[in-house]
Amino acid sequence: MVTANSRAKCSICNKANATCLCSGCSKDFCFQHLTEHRQILDKQLNEIINDHDQFQQTIIQQKQNPLNSSLVQQINQWETNSIETIQQTAQQCRETLMKLTQKSINDVEKKFRELSKKLKEIRQENEFNEIDLNHFQLKLTQMTKEFLQRSNITIRQDSQEFIEKISVISSFKQIQTKKNKYQQSGITVAGGNENGKELYQLSYPQGIFIDNDKSIYIADSNNHRIVKWQLNSNIGQIIAGGNGKGNQNNQLKYPRNIVYDKENNSFLISDRGNGRVIRYFDQNPVNQQTIISNMNCFGLTIDKNGFIYVSNWENHEVRRYQQGDEKGELVAGGNRKGNHLNQLNNPTYIFIDDDYSLYISDTDNHRVMKWEKDAKEGIIVAGGIGEGSSLDQLSYPAGVIVDHLGQIYVADPDNHRVIRWCEGDKEGEIVVGGNHCGSQSNELYFPTGLSFDNEENLYVADCHNHRIQKYQKILN
Repeated sequence: MVTANSRAKCSICNKANATCLCSGCSKDFCFQHLTEHRQILDKQLNEIINDHDQFQQTIIQQKQNPLNSSLVQQINQWETNSIETIQQTAQQCRETLMKLTQKSINDVEKKFRELSKKLKEIRQENEFNEIDLNHFQLKLTQMTKEFLQRSNITIRQDSQEFIEKISVISSFKQIQTKKNKYQQSGITVAGGNENGKELYQLSYPQGIFIDNDKSIYIADSNNHRIVKWQLNSNIGQIIAGGNGKGNQNNQLKYPRNIVYDKENNSFLISDRGNGRVIRYFDQNPVNQQTIISNMNCFGLTIDKNGFIYVSNWENHEVRRYQQGDEKGELVAGGNRKGNHLNQLNNPTYIFIDDDYSLYISDTDNHRVMKWEKDAKEGIIVAGGIGEGSSLDQLSYPAGVIVDHLGQIYVADPDNHRVIRWCEGDKEGEIVVGGNHCGSQSNELYFPTGLSFDNEENLYVADCHNHRIQKYQKILN
């Protein structure tokens, strides 16, 4: 409040003895009405404080009882309605089955009475032979089978859902995240000198790993070796295998994957052709050892606690291994080959995130599955609607990695592209490649392994071009 000109009038009583101007509403008040005005402001302040306190209490209650929110109540209502739909459908099916069963029993019973009558007649007449007996035996067998098996009544489960789906959608991720973009022309950082076994060549490279110095470790599959290419080098260095195809300690056979084990300062190699996983110490190759054997291993990954995950192509499963454990614990699939959510069909590359969610290239199902920790089934996060080249399809997916934003990158070999999906999206987006197969810098030819370096640049094992391509992240 400030003192006003003595000629100003009170905005309430309109008398010329106003003494103060309110800086908030820019009105003049006499002393009497100034007091009333202050009382009104005090009342408004108290109402705001009261609203503040009520909202604070609401926050506390929501934190203490998060399941009481209106959104949770919507989910609960959906659950109730869905259960009612299931129960109603089940009851209708039971009633239909009872009616059909009773009709089937009546039909068999009628035939049985007729058979009984004929049996009684031939016994009384004592006129029967082998042909009659065989006829009666066949009829009785047919009736028994019809009665017990009820082949005329079956249960059909439709694959289409009759319960309306529900999901939770949030705008947080779209607001808070910004997808990485990459140069569309790749830089060849290893190989690229045709198919060969020289140190400047690669032969159908598969899995790759990039260390903090940007050295690239490559499963050089058809050369049966692991090769290390240092930054800006024109040739590689053999660090494992390279002694011909074989199963000796210094040999490999079609290695598919390589990952780094920080805890033990060693590399893990999926030696698929020999059905084993090898631990290799870069500084001391004498200590190379087989840690898992007798399995059709393909993909490899390791979590932050040092547990090793291996995909088994033949058994359609992924297992988790502790140090010294050769049997492992089933964590995904293992329910025979199939396309249900608890099944896999020839799983290959795998990736584990910090929440222990496992991402699996379910190759022959043309989809990528996410299995959360201790889950009994996975969810489809990419593809899953058949083989194809549309943005909502994959064709025999290979390498899979996930960035810090939760974006899922998938090598899509038969489509010669790397495609990115966000969980819950109906389709992906092409990150690099997708320009038909070729050997130009903006082309790929059957990409397989994927990796990031510590600056989030993307590396792709361009398998049939026998090279590793680096795609630089575009700085925003």
